[in-house]
Amino acid sequence: MSDMIKAHDCTVIHVDILNKVKKNMPNEYAMRNLTEFFKIMGDGTRIQILCALIQNEMCVCDLAVLINVTKSAISHQLRSLKEAHLVKSRRNGKNVFYSLDDEHVKDILEKALDHIIEK
Repeated sequence: MSDMIKAHDCTVIHVDILNKVKKNMPNEYAMRNLTEFFKIMGDGTRIQILCALIQNEMCVCDLAVLINVTKSAISHQLRSLKEAHLVKSRRNGKNVFYSLDDEHVKDILEKALDHIIEK
């Protein structure tokens, strides 16, 4: 009985599983970044922008018309998405076009949509 591990009000039942999982958990830095990632993804306007950008790169004005918000509101959300490395931009003359930062972002969004749709 002295070999039992207790934490808070629980006694560990499967020590081997606990140790394996604990060893493979992301570090504190990664956990903080993951939390921030999901906070960024937790905004309806940002999700609409990302879903639009899955299909094609777009400029601020086209995104504003599509989502029915102001150019200023889109620019603000794009800034947040860019800081989070979810979107990138490229300039073509006077126009700035936005696209998903990489395939990982597209994969995450598509997997999430698949999960929602299958329910």
